[in-house]
Amino acid sequence: MDAEALRTFVAVAETGRLQAASDELGISQQAVSKRIAALERHLEVTLLVRTSRGSRLSLDGQAFLPHAIKALTALEQAEQAVRPGSRPFRVDVLNRRIGPAQVVYQFYRSRPEMNLDAVTLGNENAAQAARAVLEGSVDASFRALSAHRVPAGISAERLLDDPLELLVGPGHPLAHAPWIRPADLAGHRIWVPGITPGTEWAAFYQALAETFGLNIDALGPHFGDEALMDALADSASLATLVGSRDRYLWPQSHDLRRIPLHEPTPVYPHVLLSRSGDQHPVLTALRDHLRASRLRAPDDVWAPRSF
Repeated sequence: MDAEALRTFVAVAETGRLQAASDELGISQQAVSKRIAALERHLEVTLLVRTSRGSRLSLDGQAFLPHAIKALTALEQAEQAVRPGSRPFRVDVLNRRIGPAQVVYQFYRSRPEMNLDAVTLGNENAAQAARAVLEGSVDASFRALSAHRVPAGISAERLLDDPLELLVGPGHPLAHAPWIRPADLAGHRIWVPGITPGTEWAAFYQALAETFGLNIDALGPHFGDEALMDALADSASLATLVGSRDRYLWPQSHDLRRIPLHEPTPVYPHVLLSRSGDQHPVLTALRDHLRASRLRAPDDVWAPRSF
């Protein structure tokens, strides 16, 4: 059923005259008559009775009017629900402890009027996350996705390069270094539990290990970040890698050390994925925030060649 015909019928019913409805809707009186006639043909009833004083509702028109008003109200609510800025902007931050989540949180704190919802698609790889964006399950996602793998219909911008840091306990041989080279980690075990095969972060760590001759593994059960912090504090040989923006908390007694990596500085390249042409105001504001809050990139950045 034509929504414009319903609006026209309701306008005539409320004003009582075709000309008044024509003025209200901004169309000709002839167009009003055609819409009403088409609606009557569709319903196979007479809705309006024309008189010398205007138009009045027939019995069928009186029965139909409240339902027409309800239908128009529901349609307006449906349109409002998907109008840009009317619903929360859903952004996938992958993991609530890592850089994208922290940046989105800082963005929200600076713009609390922004209507957004941070979600995690932690079990999805980059291709699956891009599909979720295309299908509308989320509006945007942070992923390490190279340009040649970005599917049609997706806009991708590399907006968050997160430098890596080594995290170790106080007994580790490198615990007192002000900074270290990636190559200096050769021979040390780097444990990154939770690496999921087939994901972009698994590919990143593989490229990092191959480039600098490192031993990076995810062996053994992962009992959560708190258990990882405990293991680091108790070990004189275990280390892990974290992003400089990642937020991890541990007891003061653990005395863990975050040590920057330089010469070169490995960065994890977070790319913001969104639907091409998406004009959601939160997306525009988030992009602006990410560009303005970028860390100054070192001169010797390393990322996998595909990026």
